[in-house]
Amino acid sequence: MAGGYAELVPDRDRGNAYSLLIDAAPQSHVDLDDPTRLEFSYQRRLGHIADLVAPPGKPVQALHLGGGAFTLARYVAATRPRSTQQVVEIDAPLVQFVRRELPLDSSWRIRVRGGDAREGLAKLPDGWADLIIADVFSGARTPAHLTSTEFTAEVRRVLRPGGFYAANLADGPPLAHLKAQVATVRTVFPEVCLTADPAVLRGRRFGNAVLLASDRELPVAELTRRAATDPHQGRVEHGRALADFTGGAVPVTDASAKPSPAPPPSVFK
Repeated sequence: MAGGYAELVPDRDRGNAYSLLIDAAPQSHVDLDDPTRLEFSYQRRLGHIADLVAPPGKPVQALHLGGGAFTLARYVAATRPRSTQQVVEIDAPLVQFVRRELPLDSSWRIRVRGGDAREGLAKLPDGWADLIIADVFSGARTPAHLTSTEFTAEVRRVLRPGGFYAANLADGPPLAHLKAQVATVRTVFPEVCLTADPAVLRGRRFGNAVLLASDRELPVAELTRRAATDPHQGRVEHGRALADFTGGAVPVTDASAKPSPAPPPSVFK
């Protein structure tokens, strides 16, 4: 694959479920028999956001920046029938591999476009999406040009009023990248919250955090309840607590952007 070596590992507990690994890094998990089953913690948190972007079952227009195994696109298609979705994935061989080994239901309205995530975003009209999910990694790092205020402003342009922007971020101590991303998104969106494993938020280990932003009030109480009852409990930071967490972090621009940090080898052991 263009982004690394891809392999599918069968789920020992489910007869028709698989994990997608890229260069040995777990990237996605798909249950072909039950697309509403989200195995990875960060995917469950993105699923909660997809659940709360609109009333239950209502079709939405969703944009997925980064395809992987199309786990969240499958989830939205199953939980919100008749939704219109676009996936932008730069790794054409990966798309072909996933389509062959983990085929999408032909009735789902999911269009997969090849190309760079930011370039794909730029092609969409103003206010097209109810939900934009950014889950883009080159290997195990988010490319620099997807971390800036300019990129985030483009995200807001494509979102409808009241829409949700959710980003999967990865960082470890001292959490400089994560804090800078919160500061960056806060320059564009008035409402922002962050959910992750408490150990990640305390800077005790490397891991994923999901950032949610919108121009409307966020469902913080419901996200907090869901995070607390997940198999791997999470914590939600919002308002003053999030400002304190971010501290004096400086927003990222195209001129200063860097890729997210590489995870330590111990993460994959």
